[in-house]
Amino acid sequence: QVHLEESGGGSVQTGGSLTLSCTASGSISSYCMGWFRQSPGMARTRVAILDIGGGRIYTADSVRGRFTASRDNAKNTLYLQMNNLKPEDSAEYYCAADNGRAWNCKTMPGDYDYWGPGSQVTVSS
Repeated sequence: QVHLEESGGGSVQTGGSLTLSCTASGSISSYCMGWFRQSPGMARTRVAILDIGGGRIYTADSVRGRFTASRDNAKNTLYLQMNNLKPEDSAEYYCAADNGRAWNCKTMPGDYDYWGPGSQVTVSS
């Protein structure tokens, strides 16, 4: 079992940047890791998924070219660099972990076992 905690959210204007971090209570080296987001009244959606080596399994079309997910297994930390933010990026952002799939990561929220409490990102126009 691993406990996750996001940090780095906040409020920015359109075009601004933020970097989210997700720190785990233990080693994440065997976990698929993902970023997801959820707006009020909407379903939770996938943003980016990384395999255990940091390979980018999935990046949402809506953020491709603006967001970059990465991981540092030595620091038990997952990152999401978000550039050129838009109002439609406003949401609660969650990191999640799924154990046991190694390089064959799944990408849907229901596939993930462990979740952080979330970090709010608000982008104003």
